[in-house]
Amino acid sequence: MRTMSRPSQWIAIVVIAALALLPFLPGAVDAYYFSFLFFVFLYAVMAQSWNLVAGYGGQISLGSHAFFGLGAYTTAILWSGNYLWGSLYDSHPNIYYFDPVTMLLGGIVAALAAVLIGLPLLSKLHGDYFALGTLGFGEIVKVIFVNGGDFTGGAFGIVAPASSFDTLRPHYWVGLGLMVATALAIRALMRSRYGLALIAVRDDEMAASANGIDTLKVKVAAFAGSAFIAGVAGSLYTFYIFHVGPDSVFDLDWMLLPLMMTVVGGTGTLLGPILGALVMYAVFDLARIVVPDYHPVISGLTIILAMLFLPRGLMRSFVGKARTA
Repeated sequence: MRTMSRPSQWIAIVVIAALALLPFLPGAVDAYYFSFLFFVFLYAVMAQSWNLVAGYGGQISLGSHAFFGLGAYTTAILWSGNYLWGSLYDSHPNIYYFDPVTMLLGGIVAALAAVLIGLPLLSKLHGDYFALGTLGFGEIVKVIFVNGGDFTGGAFGIVAPASSFDTLRPHYWVGLGLMVATALAIRALMRSRYGLALIAVRDDEMAASANGIDTLKVKVAAFAGSAFIAGVAGSLYTFYIFHVGPDSVFDLDWMLLPLMMTVVGGTGTLLGPILGALVMYAVFDLARIVVPDYHPVISGLTIILAMLFLPRGLMRSFVGKARTA
């Protein structure tokens, strides 16, 4: 994995510091770009999640929306106070608002689900068959939550206490922190022995197995790590949306958009998912505002053009050329 040069590291630190200080500008919180950046952070985290299992691990997963939804529902169930924590919730209705333990539990539940489904799927299925298996899993999970009765709120979902909301600042800062933390964690992971094993499995699974690597363990760990990241992102989205329903958090867009953002930015690169999230969300949102009737057409055309002229992604096509120039 290529190491960032020292000037690049300083540029990254300055950009992160500027983004962190942005909410202190007068009127920034109420500006359009503030919520725009929050969603860029959220999608960048989801894109990193998909990049870990697909870009670095070589396992095309189409079930990211399932893990996103599991994280969102875990947070909503804890936060709504209508299950195990009713008495605590009644006296402290805002106790779970941006509670880090609740967010971690959202990621853990998603990771455990990934292990349970990943063991049978990754041991038997490869390539397109594994992708279809994860897609089917996502739809099964959605049906289960639609028919979950009072526990999941059924088709309507669960409503969290909107009185907790005061400003978008915590959402922005937590989103920025998650984006940076996820990138740093993946950078450290891919520089470790496990990261080398994951790359070896991606490049040649048979050769990796012949050299003593437990390929199933490596793939399941990447799948679970990807699910954990998606689950934490789903938890953050719950604090933003307040109403968690099957149609919102299990929507296929939570799988398709991060996938497209990663591909456009550059799969198997550290900054590709972040760059892809920024560029593609800007295109999607601009099309939605300017030409709402043709929004899907323009979004699809943008992706087609990117695949034709930037098949290696933005990071490899432009940044890579600049480094070698």
